[in-house]
Amino acid sequence: MTEFIFLGLSPSPEVQRICFVIFLLLYVAIVLGNSLIVLTVLTSRSLGSPMYFFLSYLSFVEICYSSTTAPKLLSDLLAERKSIPWWGCLVQFFFLHFFAGTEIFLLTLMAYDRYVAICKPLNYTTIMNQQVCMVLVGMAWVGGFVHSLSQILLVFQLPFCGPNVIDHYFCDVLPLLQLACSDTLLIGLLIVANGGTLSVVSFVVLLVSYVVILLHLRTRSSEGRRKALSTCGSHITVVMLFFVPCVFIYLRPSTTLPADKMVAVFYTVVTPLLNPVIYSLRNAEVKKAMKRLWIRAMKLGGT
Repeated sequence: MTEFIFLGLSPSPEVQRICFVIFLLLYVAIVLGNSLIVLTVLTSRSLGSPMYFFLSYLSFVEICYSSTTAPKLLSDLLAERKSIPWWGCLVQFFFLHFFAGTEIFLLTLMAYDRYVAICKPLNYTTIMNQQVCMVLVGMAWVGGFVHSLSQILLVFQLPFCGPNVIDHYFCDVLPLLQLACSDTLLIGLLIVANGGTLSVVSFVVLLVSYVVILLHLRTRSSEGRRKALSTCGSHITVVMLFFVPCVFIYLRPSTTLPADKMVAVFYTVVTPLLNPVIYSLRNAEVKKAMKRLWIRAMKLGGT
């Protein structure tokens, strides 16, 4: 087996051309929106707290994550033959799970940051100092790498002897398991133990942490509750948008469903697009920092 053939999103050339325009606009919006958040956090002194430090890394990961599938999807929408080399498929698979795993750990870290900020405000600056934040982000990257490495080692053992047609628009676990010409029951269970369990356990930890936060907020003033809930609400929304599709996909590695491609579009394109919108629209400090950045850019442009 030297290459795989993607069936893509639709066999209709007209639909493919429409999809190309739509996904091109979405991908440009993802890159520009998340880059704006990264630039805003890096240049604004008012966004120096650990929450925005983690947010900047999350936005950077979103750009990388969407870039593992979007460019190939766009080129395939204009191509008659949608092929990818065997090694290219494994590279795409590795980086897709690498950035997805890193994002899972970053979202968990952001929940921990909110827990410390709300439940232990007096010790917040001591617990979440700059050195600790750097170590935690480093651990998120390492965790994503270990997760992806274990996934690709499992897939690398599979024998592919034909057919080589993938009913998808990128290389992922379920489509590759369907093409393997051997018994994939054990590998499928190991993939669930790795990817599916990681998603479920992280999701449960996040939900429990926010239940603890909500219980703690009962003792706060109405203004304090409003501000804390606004910040936590943005994070909970992002968590739900990312984790629910992942749990739907990776907890059943032995079967594929017709809806899988649409669900994949949601967590590889829609969610990275919505993250900067959610965090910027629901956060007054981010909006003010973006406004100041825009004013400075206009002044520099005028000179």
